[in-house]
Amino acid sequence: MLVNADHRAWLLDLDGTLYRAAPVKLCMALEVLAFGRHALPVVRAFREQHERLRASGAAAHESSPYRLQLEWTAEALARPVDELEPLLRHWMQERPGRWIRQFRRRGLLGEIERFKRGGGSTALVSDYPASLKLAALGCGALFDTVVANGEAGGPAQLKPDPAGYLAAAERLGVAPAECLVVGDREDADGEAARRAGMSFRRIG
Repeated sequence: MLVNADHRAWLLDLDGTLYRAAPVKLCMALEVLAFGRHALPVVRAFREQHERLRASGAAAHESSPYRLQLEWTAEALARPVDELEPLLRHWMQERPGRWIRQFRRRGLLGEIERFKRGGGSTALVSDYPASLKLAALGCGALFDTVVANGEAGGPAQLKPDPAGYLAAAERLGVAPAECLVVGDREDADGEAARRAGMSFRRIG
């Protein structure tokens, strides 16, 4: 159980936390090989630029780190951003929906629901766009606020920078020390939680 009387708010990561990432990645890899080989280099390059951006700690460019990641991917592949963006949306946000729902962590989602019923506050903090995945999971109502890269009000920097978690705590009106971060990556969610002065629980 994640319930802890010391925490007034739970701040949750999305990918790999609300659903099991390994089987979703496997299913999507098979789909890409079968139906989207043309998208494979783009998805791979986009993920590589994501980790590059995370490691660099670069601040948001114009609107969001997501935009900068898109621009770096376009530069690496010598292709226009406007051509890559809908392809990435389809293969990384829309198409995984059915697999994300199938492999959602039902136990954790139940705990979040009980925490909210008990008066707790909740936020989703994601380094990727979240709205389509939350819709696929059917759990958008579990979160009082969403801080998602690539969407309005998203973080200025990627984890392990604490900006996203601190923004979520501020929106909820809860002090960082009273927040529990729940995520699947020690090097991203865990480190961001420590920098923000928050507790951390790893979901594996």
